[in-house]
Amino acid sequence: MLDALVVSPHPDDAELGMGGTILRLLKQGWKVGILDLTSGEPTPLGSPETRRAETAAANEKLGNPWRENLGLPNRSLEPTLVNRRALAGVFRKVRPRLIFAPYWEDAHPDHGAATKLAEDARFWSKLSKSDIPGEPFHPSRILYYYCVHLRLAERPSFVVDVSDEMDAKLAAMKCYRSQLVDNQPAGRPSVIDSVRDRARYWGHLTGVAFAEPFASREPIGLSRLDSLLI
Repeated sequence: MLDALVVSPHPDDAELGMGGTILRLLKQGWKVGILDLTSGEPTPLGSPETRRAETAAANEKLGNPWRENLGLPNRSLEPTLVNRRALAGVFRKVRPRLIFAPYWEDAHPDHGAATKLAEDARFWSKLSKSDIPGEPFHPSRILYYYCVHLRLAERPSFVVDVSDEMDAKLAAMKCYRSQLVDNQPAGRPSVIDSVRDRARYWGHLTGVAFAEPFASREPIGLSRLDSLLI
């Protein structure tokens, strides 16, 4: 059973969007998991074997959270009934209190499909009298991390201080050499540069070195305010 499950369209999206938060939650004693929906292949410099090795190395840098791959088709990911049932079955298996999904607005069709799939599977997971394996279960909340293919200005609901985790997050991202290192154009900021700079920006706005932004479609309730960043 997990406290939080990160639904990731491809291997590396969880690290890019919320690797620091994953590390921080694990340090705080949370049981965190990552479910990669697809292999992420084909890509120009990758292969299924390369991506599996990169994912294993990155997951070790994250502290080895629970991680599985649902095996859905890359580039053709769709929120079909079959895929919804498969994901709902995982939710029933690991029973996370929180689900993290990609931000709902994105140019990458797989990301939009992953978000819709996570939302729909969360609802299906609670249904009784169904053929979904496992006992009915309803994750209490779904939150959204930013790993988008649009030049948008994020408007997060909250940010998480990841100052102490930023080096490990960057190390995890660098494990994906075929995607984030070897394929970067010379003379321009890399994806890793961009992720670091955006985390520095959100940290600056909240009085810390680095932070990761998150969105919520629903109001967020607080029982105490002493954890608010100044």
